[in-house]
Amino acid sequence: MNAYEEYMKEITQPMRSELTSAGFTELATPEEVDTFVTTAKGTSLVVVNSVCGCAAGLARPAVIDALSNGVTPDHLVTVFAGQDKEATEKMREYFEGIQPSSPSIALMKDGKVAHFIPREEIEGFELESISNNLTKAYQTHR
Repeated sequence: MNAYEEYMKEITQPMRSELTSAGFTELATPEEVDTFVTTAKGTSLVVVNSVCGCAAGLARPAVIDALSNGVTPDHLVTVFAGQDKEATEKMREYFEGIQPSSPSIALMKDGKVAHFIPREEIEGFELESISNNLTKAYQTHR
């Protein structure tokens, strides 16, 4: 690993930990993504994590807040855009017809996207609005 990669790994660790400490599993390789998507039954919340300010100030906090509202998906997973590039690309292949966006949040049911929140519906929105959007999606697609 070169100095840049080592630096980025160190810098992004708190961003990763914010989700993993809330119960998310990181999918860091394309193989992990394929295995997860093809075998996960029920609902899965997928967060495409990012280094940007709207991920830190809105996406991650909103996802964690929505999980505290009583209705939660069966599975919680995350990929990290710009860091785990191949895993992120592989996950985006399962987001059929949806433009790449980071951060973004997908609610999948049996491996298919049931609800998607792109960056355009995160950046500039209130945390509560994003959290409510997710909570309604959980209730609709459980």
